[in-house]
Amino acid sequence: MSAITKPKLKQIRFPSPPAIEERSLISDDQALALMRLFKVFANDTRLRLLHALVRDEELCVSEMADAVGMKPQAVSNQLQRLVDRGILGTRRDGSNIYYRIVDPCVPVLLERGMCLIECCPESK
Repeated sequence: MSAITKPKLKQIRFPSPPAIEERSLISDDQALALMRLFKVFANDTRLRLLHALVRDEELCVSEMADAVGMKPQAVSNQLQRLVDRGILGTRRDGSNIYYRIVDPCVPVLLERGMCLIECCPESK
């Protein structure tokens, strides 16, 4: 799969499923699948890594480790979770592995999440 570049992101046309309010109540299986998906996103490091990839399109482990101020091994562990879920793709160039977002829904989900925290901040 190819990387989701900024120009490509602007051109993405998502299929038009029924609006969420018009759908049947989600099933137990759908709720469990959503829960498993959101668990992958429920990690501050993974969210920061995804945002770095949205901004730069493709980065190697050491670049991301520098960006988030962590050790490369810790970053690699988090990236592997995202690869296993099919959210990220990789390519090898010599001794470096480069990561990119392959699921076009990810940048949109991050943007919507930022909208929620900016529009409706948590009460302290």
